Amino acid sequence: MSFLTPTFLALAALAVPIIILYMLRLRRREVPISSILLWQRLMQDREANAPWQKLRRNLLLLLQLLILAALVIALARPFIPIPSVAAGSVALLIDASASMNATDMPGGATRFEAAISQARALIGDLASDEVMTIITVGTSPNVISPPSGDQVVLREALRRAEPTQASADWEAALALAGASIAGRENASVVILSDGGLPDNLPALTVPIRYIQIGREASNLAISALATRPQEDEPQLFAAVTNYADQDADVILSLEIDGELLTAERVNVPAGKTANRTFTALPASTRVIRAWLSAPVEGGISDYLPVDDVAYAVYTPPASGRVLIVTEGNRFLQQVFSSFPALNAFRTAPGELPQEPFDLMVLDGWLPEKLPDTHLLIIAPPASTDLFAVGDAFTGVRFARQVDDPILAFVDFKSVAIREAALVRTGGWAKPLVEAVDGPLLLAGASNGRRIAILTFDLHASDLPLRIDFPILIANLLQWYSPTQPFDAADSLRPGQPVVIRAQAATSGYRITSPDGSEQTFSVGESPLSFSATTQLGIYRVELLSGSQVETEASFAVNLFSPDESRIAPVDAIVVGETEIGGKADRDEYGLRELWPWLAAAALAVLIIEWWVYHRGSTLPWRAEEKPGVASNQQ
Repeated sequence: MSFLTPTFLALAALAVPIIILYMLRLRRREVPISSILLWQRLMQDREANAPWQKLRRNLLLLLQLLILAALVIALARPFIPIPSVAAGSVALLIDASASMNATDMPGGATRFEAAISQARALIGDLASDEVMTIITVGTSPNVISPPSGDQVVLREALRRAEPTQASADWEAALALAGASIAGRENASVVILSDGGLPDNLPALTVPIRYIQIGREASNLAISALATRPQEDEPQLFAAVTNYADQDADVILSLEIDGELLTAERVNVPAGKTANRTFTALPASTRVIRAWLSAPVEGGISDYLPVDDVAYAVYTPPASGRVLIVTEGNRFLQQVFSSFPALNAFRTAPGELPQEPFDLMVLDGWLPEKLPDTHLLIIAPPASTDLFAVGDAFTGVRFARQVDDPILAFVDFKSVAIREAALVRTGGWAKPLVEAVDGPLLLAGASNGRRIAILTFDLHASDLPLRIDFPILIANLLQWYSPTQPFDAADSLRPGQPVVIRAQAATSGYRITSPDGSEQTFSVGESPLSFSATTQLGIYRVELLSGSQVETEASFAVNLFSPDESRIAPVDAIVVGETEIGGKADRDEYGLRELWPWLAAAALAVLIIEWWVYHRGSTLPWRAEEKPGVASNQQ
């Protein structure tokens, strides 16, 4: 055993005055006698002439010396070297991904709870001059404690740590860990995880140690849940995957808009996926919830509950009437006729029909007054009250393309355009694609109608010959008549952003998360990118016009991650080109300080000393007395 502050041992000299005080103290034994008349003079003489007393056995003295010894040694901070996983400056990475919610640890504890317990043990191994940074690794790494050597602060940070229901971004976490210990001596990184890290992680310049968490591999998961229209009814596809090493039976239940539709037994071979297709769903279907449950017999252990539930939102296909006004543009006729949900009609320039149309495409021609409906204007020949058409410019050179859902998967950079007209809109429409001399595509809303303008003739470009053309028209149709006020796939992954689009009268957005919490946003110049999708379940999106709800729709967030559902612990991880085993050797040495135990011992002895003081201070002994003689010894 060694000491960090040995100079405090000099305080042991305080034992000398304690002993002297006990020697100067007059002590008497109480002995019952018949009379004190003959003893009064003797007592006065001894008090005057004998201040120093012989030191006798005294329990209070021994206890006080023990208290002093414990406190002095505690102040000297004794320690013993102990094996440790890491020492010095430690960056501790705690896996907070979805797989850490598995309940395969002793007592039904989750892997994340076991990792927190392991982290507490590592904190206890820190010496006084060592520091630790604690980072939880989820969708994005979170520093729950900056570098600190205060074990109370570090343990308090662990109490705030929570697991997520998403995958972990290990590349960002390792970069953050490396930055937190950069320039520090004897630095290292410790990873508490069940494995499953990607193989292409960059190498670090400091040692990395991996402590494996987890025991079992048995898990069943809903790995897919999707809808599609079939004639007048929706159709549902579901997939259940068995990640265990034995065949399993499971009950797959479906709930449509809050009402149970069916529950059927599904047999899933080991390591395989069982697919089910459900037809004849109600035409009014909107929100679908599926979940797994164990049968009465034939089931296996399922240690990860977060992937046993999945959600889907059915959106009926859009339909509408489109009028194409053109002299005979085959490109337009073909592309609009390729959308089965649209009823496309063609007419020559002239007097417009009186029938209502959801969209009018005006190709190289404009009426005296623009129709009161959504418009796609191609190569406008003249100015209107909404825009002004200037001179044409040739030698079109691409300048920029904005990031907008209308241009999703569309690349104008390589489109060849012979000439285009200079169109100015006065601010109600924004340019989405621009050339050096002017805009090529504008889009905006005016008086509740959406208007897009292509400033060039399709025949004067190669756009109709490219795959970008039908994609652009499909994006425009979605923009004109959106079936939902956001751009999202059938199912999002946790943490994946979704773009919320404003409509003509939209003044704000309200988003309700699966736990019922609400967030409200105001409309900005660009669409809202909402990334707080870390919860699994259904999110409701409402477009507000003042205090009124203009449009409402929902989207689903599901785990659907084989890497997270495959919960078998990994024996080794690879960082850079180094394979790191999951049983970290304790080849480092930390310092285990003993002063807390000594301080606790001093407190315990102090309590005993207080009790003895009130019960009697001398050690028991037997006085030698002669028969017939009374004794009064001091």
